[in-house]
Amino acid sequence: MELHLNIQEILTAFMVLFAVIDVTGSIPVFAGFNHSGNTVHAGKAALSSLAVVILFLFAGEGLLELFHTDVNSFAVAGSLILFALAIEMTLDVELFRNHAPSGYTTFIPVVFPLIAGPGTLTTTLSLRAECHPANIIIAVVLNMAILYLVLRKIYVVEKLIGKGGIYILRKFFGIILIAMAVKLFVSNIRVLLG
Repeated sequence: MELHLNIQEILTAFMVLFAVIDVTGSIPVFAGFNHSGNTVHAGKAALSSLAVVILFLFAGEGLLELFHTDVNSFAVAGSLILFALAIEMTLDVELFRNHAPSGYTTFIPVVFPLIAGPGTLTTTLSLRAECHPANIIIAVVLNMAILYLVLRKIYVVEKLIGKGGIYILRKFFGIILIAMAVKLFVSNIRVLLG
């Protein structure tokens, strides 16, 4: 079986997922959990998120077929969610609210919905319309490696980047995400209307 490795696809998938997962933007949240005594286990969070995302990458299409929907339609819907997430990041507005029960901090809300939430799952499946699954898996693994390092060294990262740096990174990736959402929308709507 050929792997179809493509550096451009890996970079594209990595950047899109990095923007959606928004590890840098979540640093204050992660640090807040640790400050309040709710320990976030870096290894469990990264591995659990990786398992959920890769499972959805392959099982998600079967789930769509169950509801008589195709990948291109899902990609268009996903691009709209990405656009909404990007608007949140860029304009500092809250469009999505997450109300999780207390306890199980590593899994709720870190794994779901912060890391492997609706945005990430929609994005991962949407990327299948643009990239080979092997390239998406590599991009997911790279993102989870970064997540692991950030969670493992949260205090160092928080100090190193600073609040201003986190704010700037969030805005920068918000703008990149808007551009990527538009590209995903246009390329898939052409297929559906063509």
